[in-house]
Amino acid sequence: MWGVGRRSFMTAAGSLVTMAATGTPALATGHAHDAASASEYVDVQLLSITDLHGYLQAPPAGDAVITGAGGQRFTVGGVAYLAAHLERLRAGHTNSLFFAPGDLFSGWSFPAASLADEPTIEAMNRMGLDFATAGNHEFDRTPGFMIDHMEHGRPYAGRGWTNSFPDSTGRTFPGAKFRYYCANMLWGDSGKTVLPPVNVEWVQGPGGRRLPIGFIHLTATGTEGFPTSFQTALRTLGELETANRYAALLKSQGVNAIVLSMHDGAVAGSDFNNGTQPTGPAYDLALAASSDIDAIVTGHWHCAFNMMVPDPAGRPRPFVEAGCHAQIINEINLRLDPVTGSVVRALTTSTNHPNTHDVTPNRDLKDTADYWTGYALNRGATRIGRQTASFTRTLNGAGESTMGNLAADWALWAGAQPLDPFDTGNTYSNDPADLALIATAPRQGPTVINDDLTLDTATQGAVSYTKAFNAVGYGDPILTATVTGQCIHDALEQQWATQGNVLTYAPLAVSHNVRYTFDAAGSVGNRVDPDDVLIDGTPLDPSATYRLATTSYTLTGQDDYPALLDHTEPVRHTRDFESFIAYVQSQSVLTPAPLGRVSARNATALRADSGRLMPLPRTRDADVTPRVSVAGGNGPGRC
Repeated sequence: MWGVGRRSFMTAAGSLVTMAATGTPALATGHAHDAASASEYVDVQLLSITDLHGYLQAPPAGDAVITGAGGQRFTVGGVAYLAAHLERLRAGHTNSLFFAPGDLFSGWSFPAASLADEPTIEAMNRMGLDFATAGNHEFDRTPGFMIDHMEHGRPYAGRGWTNSFPDSTGRTFPGAKFRYYCANMLWGDSGKTVLPPVNVEWVQGPGGRRLPIGFIHLTATGTEGFPTSFQTALRTLGELETANRYAALLKSQGVNAIVLSMHDGAVAGSDFNNGTQPTGPAYDLALAASSDIDAIVTGHWHCAFNMMVPDPAGRPRPFVEAGCHAQIINEINLRLDPVTGSVVRALTTSTNHPNTHDVTPNRDLKDTADYWTGYALNRGATRIGRQTASFTRTLNGAGESTMGNLAADWALWAGAQPLDPFDTGNTYSNDPADLALIATAPRQGPTVINDDLTLDTATQGAVSYTKAFNAVGYGDPILTATVTGQCIHDALEQQWATQGNVLTYAPLAVSHNVRYTFDAAGSVGNRVDPDDVLIDGTPLDPSATYRLATTSYTLTGQDDYPALLDHTEPVRHTRDFESFIAYVQSQSVLTPAPLGRVSARNATALRADSGRLMPLPRTRDADVTPRVSVAGGNGPGRC
């Protein structure tokens, strides 16, 4: 019913607790100062990272420096340095486990994102990752993709172009050497867990006695409704109830040392190796979760803290988060009773080690990261289509742009495509879309349009893979869903809102088969007549139903068109940047269509006011900086 660890470990009695040069470790009690000399106990070292998001070379600029004790600043990041620090930390610990509480892959680094995140898996294989918790972003494709392709290396349609690339040794992608786990992500129809809920790793005590350590795995509740990981076939259970259930189950099976690895987090002060004024769902759980859980390792919030928190019985246990993007390695040292296998809490220590650049980078991992960077750059130069003129994001007075129209036409096309070959996350019929809406300048949040698609005369208008990748996409799928004509009408009305004394306009681009006129002199909520909205030449019928295509971000209400929340039978399609690249390939030649899908009536009337156009948001800068998701909560830096 649960996973068994890949490796068993012999214990080195008396191995030293590693101290950071950047601050004092968190200690369960004062006795933990002397833990290294407690040779009568079984020493277990736990090493973890979180939220790598495929950043093998370096973090985004804003995450490349972290602050430690006394305001000391450290430049951090990169898997080559990470591997070097891991080697140093593991030295002297023959009983060492390396794991991650989620979001290793599915990020925004171009080499990883453009190559099906296979570079990340190779890097983690080479660093000897033992197991991982599935984070919300591991569900960004489908469970079938995570299990069949990422874990087991099975290719799917488009082999060699969309997946199954040669790794740094020349082998076709073999999949992960580690397994993913999650206890609270279920199939909605059967109630069975999508992945094994827990794993048990074994260490050898004195006299050959084998001692188990159980790991419970959680992902953020509501992951199936987040924009990037939207899956109608899935549902999540509450974190606390799930943690307590499996802690009791492990305990009943004779597992007396238990660790919770959870992809949900908290925020606790500014010092990465300390914790002050903690808040957040993981902290609330840490105070309430079963006292049988001996350590809690978190992620998801991209924060860094290291502290001891009392369990409901008043006994301290580590509560940690190791930042993001390979900034930090957390190390927890447990001491197990050699007879019962229970954790001697008084001797527990925990340290957050910054992944600094003052060590010689690991050559193997440096070569791996460099290989994938070069591979992605060469592949990114591949011509996938041609354009005859520039597409720009610049909006005219009616809120229309050539780039917006291109994106809406792509969304309509995407909403008629077959589902992902590894799709296991949908439950409804894949009926093609009747129209598409794309937020070009939303009142809140980003737009799927990142940049202009500028004509390059030197290449006779060639559109490269990289150029298309940078123009459209932030990692969300296109969704199709059934909506009423009234819902479409109300969403069009919601483009206008009064903020203070100013009328603002957050336009929606419409697909090529839609034309509509708004009244520039009308009041908010009374600017669009259904008879003035034509879909394939026929007026909008408020009582009829239509299949609408848009981004999951828009359909789940993240960018302030609340009418679109009133939808049924949503179907998830391919992620935006992958889908847009396929669209450019399918069209071969892109030509900007004349503007005029949207027009204004009474534009010259005395009381006319089309509204102040919202500024054009930038989703990411040149393929390296991710947007921050607001789905599921308000955690700082939470993705």
